[in-house]
Amino acid sequence: MLEPDPSQNTPHTPAARLPTHLDRLAESWLTTQVAHNPALRVQLGLSGATDEYANYSPSGSEQAASDAASARALVRQATVSDQEDEVTRRELLRTFDDIQDSYDAGLHLSDVNNIASPVQDIRDVFDLMPTGTIEDWAAISRRLNRVPLALDGYRETLTRGLARGATAAQRQVKYASEQASEWSQPGGFFGSLTARAHPGDGSEVPPSLRHDLETAAQRAADAYSALATFLSDIVAPASRVEDAVGRDRYSIASRRFLGATIDLDETYEWGLAELARIVDEQKHTATEIRPGVSVHEAISILDADPARIICGTEALREWMQSTSDRAVAELGAAHFDIPDTIRRLECMIAPTQTGGIYYTAPSADLSRPGQMWWSVPPGVTKFTTWRELTTVYHEGVPGHHLQLAQTVVSPALNEWRRLANWTSGHGEGWALYAERLMGQLGYLDDPGDRLGMLDGQRMRAARVVLDIGVHLGKQRPDGTGRWDYDYAIRFMRQNSTQSEGSLRFEVNRYFGWPGQAPSYSIGQRIWEQLRDDYLTHGTLREFHSEALALGGLGLDTLRSALTPR
Repeated sequence: MLEPDPSQNTPHTPAARLPTHLDRLAESWLTTQVAHNPALRVQLGLSGATDEYANYSPSGSEQAASDAASARALVRQATVSDQEDEVTRRELLRTFDDIQDSYDAGLHLSDVNNIASPVQDIRDVFDLMPTGTIEDWAAISRRLNRVPLALDGYRETLTRGLARGATAAQRQVKYASEQASEWSQPGGFFGSLTARAHPGDGSEVPPSLRHDLETAAQRAADAYSALATFLSDIVAPASRVEDAVGRDRYSIASRRFLGATIDLDETYEWGLAELARIVDEQKHTATEIRPGVSVHEAISILDADPARIICGTEALREWMQSTSDRAVAELGAAHFDIPDTIRRLECMIAPTQTGGIYYTAPSADLSRPGQMWWSVPPGVTKFTTWRELTTVYHEGVPGHHLQLAQTVVSPALNEWRRLANWTSGHGEGWALYAERLMGQLGYLDDPGDRLGMLDGQRMRAARVVLDIGVHLGKQRPDGTGRWDYDYAIRFMRQNSTQSEGSLRFEVNRYFGWPGQAPSYSIGQRIWEQLRDDYLTHGTLREFHSEALALGGLGLDTLRSALTPR
């Protein structure tokens, strides 16, 4: 267990920095990003219109790639003034390379999956739109009216992809079509959205605006219904039956999600070894719960313990909030510098029912706090704290909230690095690193809670193996042939305690979003390597402070920035 260092409890605020030419280029790139994807204004809490969509047509992708190439040329020519500039330059160039590689490979032409494609993006932004005033609801009405045009552009892109033979997997098209159909139903997302039109400032939505909302919501629902038909009747029959994307496309995706180039074959073998190590740790922890029991038996004991059960989503939300509040207060007093401006973390039940748990960073002006969202599947009313305690630490403090919110308020970073530069391997890798750290800090001394952490870590190690195995056509660990969907389901059943519905959602995600799921455990591996290297010349607290102060970076850039000079 790591002991607190009371001599270092004084909050440290990074010094403000005079902007350099490279800082201005980075912020100009952020402006360009927002121009291409105006929904970033909502996601990041930037000023400006909150009702616009990106151009999802082929011309939008073409212009975005062209603008990235122009920005790359300017960054290459820019003079580096200091170490911060060097980090910014390296990270911008990495970003531009990723954009060009993805565009050249035509990935946008077949961007359909069950979790993170335009099918979801166009709808998801409504979850973050402000709802506190009449004008907020007027903006929602305007955005609803723009859904059909956004989907038209997306259909145009997919149609071009079909003409060029660039297709998604049929399995992903099917799931996306089902989602679009579900949201378009009278009781679906758009049908229920306007019923929630109640401003929080005490005002009433005028009848004319409520009528506009209902009309616009129906237009959006009709557009999603048409998209569902287009996907099922036009795209699916022409899409590939094969789930795997192959080594070339997978390598591009892996680099983008990690911000690092890795040896995929070595990582596959590492994943197998890491999975075996965690299983052994689980077995040892199970005997602490009751001597002689297996992991499965220990889980049954924990699931039957009334003290570890929460009933109802409101009770779940309250438990999330109290657990998070305690972590913020105690870790902020003893182990981390947490500015007062970001100590508020709001725990929410999401309006969707996909089964995901996620974090959204505070807005740039802090008017919207950091938020932890739990999207509870239909019919799920019982939750076990032993499984989910580490999830609160992952999404909150010392996980995503500590990492991202302090970046938002840092005066030492340019606006692009402060608000918009997210890399999954950096962000999710840190969150898994934070789960392990909480064990070291004594917050998982209860063997049930520790088994919950290991349960999550086992699942994430398993999906490194599954994801690389599926998309690179690897031999199965049992030696019976190559990976396929049915084997992937069986493999995850062996290595996860999720419900069947959640497990299938997860496996579908791995099949449709290659490279993303492994970025968690691979990112954790790289974070731990960086920590171990750093501890040869510095302390753990210094490592955390220095690394997090750099903001979100690709992991190769982070490694370079932390290497002693």
